[in-house]
Amino acid sequence: MIVGFDNVSLAYEGEPEILREVSFTLGEGEFRFLTGPSGAGKTSLLKMIYLAHRPTRGAVTLFGEDVTAAPREALPALRRRIGVVFQEFRLLDHLTAFENVALPMKVAGINPNQYREDVRELLNWVGLGHRIDARPPSLSGGEKQRVALARALVAKPDLILADEPTGNVDPVMGEKIMKLFIELNKLGAAVIVATHDITLIEALGKPIMHLEGGRLHDQPTTPPAKKGKRG
Repeated sequence: MIVGFDNVSLAYEGEPEILREVSFTLGEGEFRFLTGPSGAGKTSLLKMIYLAHRPTRGAVTLFGEDVTAAPREALPALRRRIGVVFQEFRLLDHLTAFENVALPMKVAGINPNQYREDVRELLNWVGLGHRIDARPPSLSGGEKQRVALARALVAKPDLILADEPTGNVDPVMGEKIMKLFIELNKLGAAVIVATHDITLIEALGKPIMHLEGGRLHDQPTTPPAKKGKRG
């Protein structure tokens, strides 16, 4: 099991619970969409998975280990097994695309000779081999999102979390980005994508976890959208 939530609740200090008694499991190689209205707690749920928040109540398991009360020094090793794609990209404007993607490896103290070729291959894989020396201010929204995706993958994570990865790109680029997640899933990574994009969800037909009213509701796999004219 990659992720396990057992009756997990979360409240920020002085505020009502934003998540209440959330329970689910995510196994190796699974792909889930996380949906729900704005303010439903999707980002907060993802933050608990990548250990930015601790639950107020309940238990969280990550890679088979109970992390609910894990000591702070144990968290970095677990986080290195998770790749996160943020909606706002979080790229550093003074670094090139190559340097942004390589940053997690540099911070971890890894010799550049060990990751230089991996970074180049990743940028080629997301279609940005020709933009390897470009800095974020000169990149389009779709290019920035693909750099952020490559950065999330450079450490070869077992789990990939994406928070509205198509929210800042056009529909064509959104479809391309989502196909990259599907390919990563086929290669063995477990994936959770939080999104409002119903069109993409319907097209891919993956299981859905729906957050509403602070509670999680499993929904059946959505059938692929039928091709043809739209009304």
